[in-house]
Parts: sequence; structure tokens; C-alpha cells
Amino acid sequence: MGDFTDLVGGLNAIVWGPAMLALILGTGIYLQAGLRLMPILKLRYGLRLMWGGREQDDAHGDISPFNALMTSLAATIGTGNIAGVATAIHLGGPGALFWMLATALVGMATKYAEAVCAVRFREVDEKGNRIGGPMYYIKNGLSARWAWMAPTFATFGVLAGFGIGNTVQANSVAAALDATVGVPAWASGVVMMVLVSIVLLGGIRRIGTVAGKLVPFMALSYVVAGLVILAINVEEIPAAIATIVRHAFTPAAATGGFAGAAVLTALRFGVARGIFSNEAGLGSAPIAHAAASTRSPVAQGLVAMLGTFLDTIVVCSITGLVIVTSGEWTGGETGAALTSAAFEHALPGVGGYLVSFSLVLFAFTTILGWSFYGEKCLQYLFGVKSIEIFRIIWVLVIPIGAAADLGFIWLLADTLNALMAIPNLIALLLLSPMVFKLTREYFAERG
Repeated sequence: MGDFTDLVGGLNAIVWGPAMLALILGTGIYLQAGLRLMPILKLRYGLRLMWGGREQDDAHGDISPFNALMTSLAATIGTGNIAGVATAIHLGGPGALFWMLATALVGMATKYAEAVCAVRFREVDEKGNRIGGPMYYIKNGLSARWAWMAPTFATFGVLAGFGIGNTVQANSVAAALDATVGVPAWASGVVMMVLVSIVLLGGIRRIGTVAGKLVPFMALSYVVAGLVILAINVEEIPAAIATIVRHAFTPAAATGGFAGAAVLTALRFGVARGIFSNEAGLGSAPIAHAAASTRSPVAQGLVAMLGTFLDTIVVCSITGLVIVTSGEWTGGETGAALTSAAFEHALPGVGGYLVSFSLVLFAFTTILGWSFYGEKCLQYLFGVKSIEIFRIIWVLVIPIGAAADLGFIWLLADTLNALMAIPNLIALLLLSPMVFKLTREYFAERG
């Protein structure tokens, strides 16, 4: 096992090396430039479309545009927002937060392009459901020479789902409940298995409905708690921002329990954890947006890009600022324990429970969102008959993940994320002229 772990670790260093960082950031910068900063300039317009897209049009999709966004946010707002931000700061220093936010700004264009392509090239399966995502826009939008990328993406998507979207999340919930209220890991796993099973029986419509109610509540609760802490630490915010910006471009020296970090380390972990959190470029979110009841790929793209904005620029920023203003990042803690210590620093006796409660909700909804991604990837490979088998295996794995030692699974999930992103990003670059054309036509029609 040790040799295999070393092999995956070596592969992880390659796929998250300079070439991958250049591909992720380069694709986002290219799309943002080609769209003439439209995702940033039209942010208010996207918010308006999101709010107006709460109703479903059954003739053109399976869930409302709003619930499609909530389903994608259910999958993206998870341990990455709590443990991922803390891990990035622990390994890369405060400068990693700067690169997380930079990745999100260009990632808004990437997420927009993903959703445009997903709706433009989606299909209707034999059960009458809209299906789409990278495997379909590779298959239907590109020439036969690129066809190999579609099953490649789908294969990595299924495997990554059991890591990033299932076992990692179940383990985080179990650890949080055990630390705060003493619930055994096996008990947490069984309860999650039952709850997830109930939701999955209703398919994408029930997932969308649950996400549409649960995600706004949990995200708003966490944001409000974070803002309260930042109000308490308000005098520390200017210095924290200066520290974040400084260490994005200069090495962070060792201090306290922090071992120090080079600029490239801050960049690497900032980008990697940013992608882990908002999934822009990963190719997962467009699978949910393909099911939206919309006639316009561009309109759904404008709603989709809000996922990156809300996930990273809002939620992750608050987590990162709470950690840096508290000073706990120098104490040697990492992951959810660091975020918990930072919240507890400002709200003694309460902060730790807030983080644990948020982590439980975030991780639970991530399991729901990624179950849909995984089953659609498997459906692409083996047809609709594979969905029921997938759902059974998906729920049975939850208690196993809750009780297992997942150090290796974290490493494997991180590696599979990158392997998913590669075919998706290549497809987006090849399809970018179509994305630019549809965008120009959409706004030209609206004056």
C-alpha cells in the first residue's frame, strides 16, 4: 500500500504542477478576456436571472434554473469551504487565500462557459430526462478525434465522486459529530446513509428541491456567523488583508506552528483548494445545469457563474479572513480543526459548534449533489440501467467512509480532480468560439 500511496503522491505532484496551474488559470483568463469580462460586469444581471428562475418550465428541463444552481452549490459548498481553506492557509500561508480568490475571478468565466456548453449540447435520455455535461459537449460539440475525452472524463468523474463527493464528506461529518457531541462514527454513517437514500429515491427533482431549501439556509447561516466574527475582529481586518496580499508574492516565514511557505507553494495550494472548493473547470457543475428548465444556454451560464462567486469569493473569503484575523493560522492546526479554533477564538464556547454544525450540513448536501454527478457519468458509460446499481453502492459506501482513515483517499480525490479537469478544460478551449458567439448574440438581442 505504501508503494501505491507513493505512486499516487508522485502523480498528484505532476497533475497539480506548474502545467496544470497554467492550464486552469490560462483557460479562465482566456475565457474571461474573450468574454470581455462579461461574467464580472454582468454579475447583477446574473443575480436577477437567478432570482427570477425559481419556477420550473417542464417543457424545457427537469428542475428550475434556481434549483440547478442550488444543486451545483450543494455539491461545491462542502468541506472545501471549511477544511479546504484552512488546509490551503496551513500549507501555503495566508497568500494562498489570495490565489484562491484570483482563481475564482477567472473561474467565473470557466463556470459560465461550462454551463453554456452543457445546455447547448445536452440530450434527452430514454426516461425523458435532460442529461449533459463535459462528456456530452465533447461528444456532440467536437470532432471524432476528440471523442476519447468523453469516456475518460466520465470514468474519472465516477471515481472522483466516491472520493471528493462521498467518503471524504462522510468522514468529515463523522469526525465533526464525534468531536463535538460524541456520536460514534459508525452511527453518523448509518444515519447519513438512510437520509441520503430517502433523497436519492426521488432523483434529480427531489435532490433539486432539497438543495433549493437547504443550501440557502446553511450558506446564509454560515456567512452571518462569519460576519459577526469579522465585526468582532474588525480592527484586525486591514492587517490581515495586507498579510494575505504580501504573502501572495513574497515567501511566508516560519512563525509559531507554521512552517513557512514559498510563493509557488501558496500559488499551488491556493489554486488546488480553490478548484476543490468551487469546482470551476472540474466539469462537475455543468452536469446539474444541463437539467435546468431553460431555453437559453447563455441565461443558464449567467446563473451558473454565480456558483463560483458565492462559493469562493463570499464563503471562502469569510472563512479565510476569520482564520487570518484570529491569528490561529500560526498555531500548527490544519483542516477543520484550524477553522474551528479560529471561530472559537472569537466566540468561546460557541464557535466550535457553529463550525461543526456547518460542516455537517455542507458535507451532507455535497454527498447529494455528487451522487447526481456520479450517476450521470456512469449513465454515459453504461446506460440508464446502471443508475439503480450506482445508487445502492453510493449509499453503502457512506458508512464505510465515515469510519475509515481517509488520508490516502484525500490524496487520491485531489489527484482525480485534476484528471477530470484536463479533458474538460481542453474541450472548453476548443468550444470557446461557440461560447463567445452565443454570448454576443444573446446580448445583441437585448440591446
